[in-house]
Amino acid sequence: MLGLVALAGVSAAAAGTLWFLDSRGITPRALSPYVAKRSSGHNDAIEQTGRWMQRTLMALDRGSPYAGDDTLLTLRAGGLAPVAPVQALRAVAVADTAALRAAMAAALPGDVITLAPGDYAVPRGELAARRPGAEGSPIVVRAEQAGTVTIAMGIAEGFKVTAPYWTFENLTIRGVCKFQLFCEHAFHVVGDAGHFTARNNTVVDFNSHFKINARRGKFPDHGAIIGNTITNTTIRDTSTSVTLIDLVSGSDWTIRGNVITDFIKGGSDRISYGVFAKGAGARNILEQNIVICEHLLRGPGQRVGMSLGGGSTGKQYCRDARCLTEQEDSVIRANLIASCSDDGIYLNSAARSVVSHNTVLDTGGIVVRFATSSADVEGNLVDGAIRSRDGGVVRANDNLDTSIPSLYAGRHPVREMFSGVSVAALAWDGAAPRRKQAPSQPAPDLCGVQRPALPTYGAFESLAACKR
Repeated sequence: MLGLVALAGVSAAAAGTLWFLDSRGITPRALSPYVAKRSSGHNDAIEQTGRWMQRTLMALDRGSPYAGDDTLLTLRAGGLAPVAPVQALRAVAVADTAALRAAMAAALPGDVITLAPGDYAVPRGELAARRPGAEGSPIVVRAEQAGTVTIAMGIAEGFKVTAPYWTFENLTIRGVCKFQLFCEHAFHVVGDAGHFTARNNTVVDFNSHFKINARRGKFPDHGAIIGNTITNTTIRDTSTSVTLIDLVSGSDWTIRGNVITDFIKGGSDRISYGVFAKGAGARNILEQNIVICEHLLRGPGQRVGMSLGGGSTGKQYCRDARCLTEQEDSVIRANLIASCSDDGIYLNSAARSVVSHNTVLDTGGIVVRFATSSADVEGNLVDGAIRSRDGGVVRANDNLDTSIPSLYAGRHPVREMFSGVSVAALAWDGAAPRRKQAPSQPAPDLCGVQRPALPTYGAFESLAACKR
C-alpha cells in the first residue's frame, strides 16, 4: 500500500511539473540548456546527472537529426524565373579588383558593371557604392552567369553600400579572413542606401552576410534580398552577432526565395539567427525561404530560424529612437524552417504580425512574446508548439502543431506526416493534410505554386515543385 501511495505521489509530481512547463511554454530543448547551466559547478554526481538530463531532453525533442547533404542546393525556393538580361545605359566591363573599384567609384545611373569570369581578391579596403543610381536606372554589379565569378574578401565589410539603387547579382562571395571575427559582412547596406537589391548570389563564411541599418537619421528602405544562397562552412568563432540577414530599422524590405543554412556561433552567448528584422521597422516580408539552422554543421548554443524583433535593439539604433515595438505589420509566410536548437519563429515586440503557412520542423515551434507583440497565426504546420510568452497575443486559426506534453513524451506527429530523412527530400507520407477553411490571404507556396482553395497546411503543396 505504501508503495502505491508513493507511486501516486511521484506521478502527481510529474504531472504537476509537466503542467507547469506546458503553462509556461517551456519546451524540452528550451529546458535543456537551463538544466546544464544549473548543474554546472556542483559535485561530479550532480554534473553527470545534469548532462544526462540535458542529452535526454534534447533527444526527446529533436529525435534523429535530418540528414544534411548538398541536395538542398537543388531546390529553388520562391519559384524564381531566370534573371532577364539587363539593359544597360552604359556597359562597363571589368577584369580585376582595381577596375571594379574604379568602376564603382565612377558609376552613373544605368551603369551595368559586368565582371569577367575568374577570381577576384579583396584583401583590404571596402568596395564602396557611394554614387546613387535612380529609379528605373539602378547601378548593377554582376556576373554574366552565376558560378563564373568568385570574390574572396579578407576584410570586415565587403560591399559598403551608402547610396540608393544598387543591384548585385550572380556573384559568389567568400569570406577568407584569417580570424573569423574580422569577416563581418559581405554587404553592409547603410543610411541612404534605399532600393538595394541582391539577387541570385552565393555568399559564404561571414558573421552577418547582409547587415542593414540606419545612419544619421536616414534609413535604407525598400530593399530586396531574393534567390540567394547564404551559408557558412564552419562554426563562427566570434563574439559578434551571427545573423545571416541582419535587418535593423529598415522598412518595406522583401526577403524571398533564399536558402539560408549553418549559422552556428561559437563565441560569447552562442545565440544566432538565420534572419531577423528589428529596430522599429515596418512592413517587412519574409517569404518563401528555406532556413536550415543546422544543415552540414552541428554545435553548441541556441539557433533561431526567423525572427521579428530578434533579441531587441539598443534605443540609439531604433528608427524611432525608442523601439516601442521592434516591428509592425510585418509578415513571415510560406517558409520552410528546420533543424534549429531553439525556436523556429520568434516574435519579440512585433505588433500586428502575420505568420502564415510555414512548415517548421525540429525546432521549438512558434513563439509570440511580450505584450507589445500580436500575431495572426494561420495555416502553419509545426513540429513543436505555437505559444505565447510574457503577455504576447496569439490569434491562432487552423494550424497543425504539437503539444508540449507530446514533446516531453518524444512524440512528433507532424514530423511523421513526411517520409525521408533529408529536408531536401520531404514528401508526404500518405495524403497531404488539407486545411479546413480557405486562407484569409491566399498566396503562392514555397515553390511559387498557386495554391488551391483548400491548400495543405504549411509551406508547400509538394516540395518536388521546388526542384531546379
